[in-house]
Amino acid sequence: MVTQHAIAAPQDPRSALVELCMHYWYPVYAYVRRCGHAPDIAQDITRSFLQNLFVHFRDDAAALAQARFRAYLLARLNAFLAEDWRRTPDGEMASELQHAPNNLELRYQRDNIQSHSPEAAYQYSFALEMLSRATHRLRAEARQTGHLPMYEALHKFLAVEPVAGQYEELARELGRRPLALVVALKRLRQRLRELIGEELADTISSSDELDAEMKVLHSILREKAR
Repeated sequence: MVTQHAIAAPQDPRSALVELCMHYWYPVYAYVRRCGHAPDIAQDITRSFLQNLFVHFRDDAAALAQARFRAYLLARLNAFLAEDWRRTPDGEMASELQHAPNNLELRYQRDNIQSHSPEAAYQYSFALEMLSRATHRLRAEARQTGHLPMYEALHKFLAVEPVAGQYEELARELGRRPLALVVALKRLRQRLRELIGEELADTISSSDELDAEMKVLHSILREKAR
């Protein structure tokens, strides 16, 4: 677990914690945007919050060790916004936090969460980030193993079933048998579930929480799909 690793590494907690914060910059940004802040202000607030989290996380070590990172991050964000977030964060700014990712507002508009409450926007964005990271890893694995054409043909069906005739059409394009595509899609879906589990494992304090957090993730995504 990344959270546990950061707490247990007093000589260098920076790398694990900053890495985790960078992974979930977007959900924080989405929450701040839904609180009514303009894009540039939301970026500044997000950066300041993550720096504040990094500087003071040792004070929260006990809470972080017992909490799911998704809930911990939101609770700390609410506390930060309730204070004077305009105050310059203590300590030297972590170099990774000096520049915001350049696609935050683009993602915010694309994900169509402008009508969500701040918390709903955060939860959905967190789930999307988790899914995006797992999907990117799945694609990278396909490329490394020489199966990228198969992945590119099937990735749109990771969450939906092909309609009648689509397997046959794709099989002709790839020069493969339809049954081979059925098997490949089943394996891709299974591997995606495993990768999502690995991403989730970095955000929980105990492996016992993995199934519960996976159910929460699925529930959030299903609710949005309705």
